[in-house]
Amino acid sequence: MYPHNPFPLIVLALLASVAQAQFGFFDQMFGQQGGQQQQQQRPQNVPSDSSFYQAQFERMHCDNYLCPDTLACVHFPHHCPCAWPNHEDKFETGDGHRICVSKGGFRAGEASRKVELARKGLL
Repeated sequence: MYPHNPFPLIVLALLASVAQAQFGFFDQMFGQQGGQQQQQQRPQNVPSDSSFYQAQFERMHCDNYLCPDTLACVHFPHHCPCAWPNHEDKFETGDGHRICVSKGGFRAGEASRKVELARKGLL
């Protein structure tokens, strides 16, 4: 049978939710949830050696030039793309290679200006 006055049930439900919230807070503080130890899966850090990179490099096939930093296959070293084109500007050097420079600065062309200053030995 259902009681005619729902007030005691509402109060009981409210007290239960407050108790759950209170103990839930302590469970979270001590790394437990619902009385069970919660195992959080975190990705592992990459190894501090170059074996992963070497394995990727050795697995690549390129008839021309394999860019060492992006593993792109291009015809010439200066055709290599920058690894982060949204954040880097690419500049070709006089010896047929390229460099990637962080865009930085507050004005368009700031990286280009700094590269030119460095080429002239002024930076």
